[in-house]
Amino acid sequence: MTQDPETQASSWERRVVEKLALESVAERRRARRWNVFFKFLFFAYLVAVTVKLLEPFPLELPAGGEAVTAKIRVKGMILPDSAANATALIRGLRRAAESEATKGIVLEMNSPGGSPVQAAMVYQAIRRLKREKPDLPVIAVVGDICASGCYYIAAAADEIYVNPSSIVGSIGVLMSSFGFTEALRKLGVERRLLTAGEHKALMDPFSPVKPEERAHLQGLLNEIHRQFIEAVKQGRGDRLKDDPKIFSGLIWLGSQSIELGLADGLGDVDLVAREVVGAERVVDFTPVEDVWRRLARRVGTSLGSALANAAAELEVMR
Repeated sequence: MTQDPETQASSWERRVVEKLALESVAERRRARRWNVFFKFLFFAYLVAVTVKLLEPFPLELPAGGEAVTAKIRVKGMILPDSAANATALIRGLRRAAESEATKGIVLEMNSPGGSPVQAAMVYQAIRRLKREKPDLPVIAVVGDICASGCYYIAAAADEIYVNPSSIVGSIGVLMSSFGFTEALRKLGVERRLLTAGEHKALMDPFSPVKPEERAHLQGLLNEIHRQFIEAVKQGRGDRLKDDPKIFSGLIWLGSQSIELGLADGLGDVDLVAREVVGAERVVDFTPVEDVWRRLARRVGTSLGSALANAAAELEVMR
């Protein structure tokens, strides 16, 4: 059966329109694929650049076997999640000790203290290093302040050098809180606290302190203080003067700390490297925060921090 010319023209136009529509859909799909591809490529480029920028710089050790003084910075609060955490500092100590170029290690101290556990870990690591490599000097150099947990670490060094105006000492332990029981009573506020365990509300600021709990906590502080004192005595030995105020928690200027035997002399990192260690060139072995920890600090995720801690612990145990 033969179609009339008008029907043939209409059918041809319809086919043309359908073909154009299909081509348009196909073109949009191709454009969408290329769009996704370029977005993915750009994202991969950003990730690569970010990782490159965040990765630590390699150590610049001299060629030709030149001896260096390895520097490790103990800066800021000594806490598990700070830059001056025990894991990082111990890793730096080990890298410095393992380097054939290292003639001595200088601890650049500038910290008000922090966790007694973190400080004790670094102290013990330095003591182990001294037993393994007795000929490798470990010298502490104090900047503005070396107090409490910072001095705990410094006491493990062979010698301690200070500035005349440095703040040194604070060999003590503290625990602080607030009590609002009288404020609640005056405001007419009733405290409703449920616990399972007689002392579970220990140091609750809205409840009176029980005498037996106060005694228990004081016993804990006294024991930590005893460990601190013992560590300082082991590290400083006969250089310490027989003065009970040394362990009272007081602080002294650098010049006074020398008189008390808490320090050995005046000097900065460059002077100690040149005249005490005997290797004028100083190379910083302080571990740089890895990419996971930096990302965790910026984004605020716990995953990056967990990966960083796990990687650091594995490296310390290696």
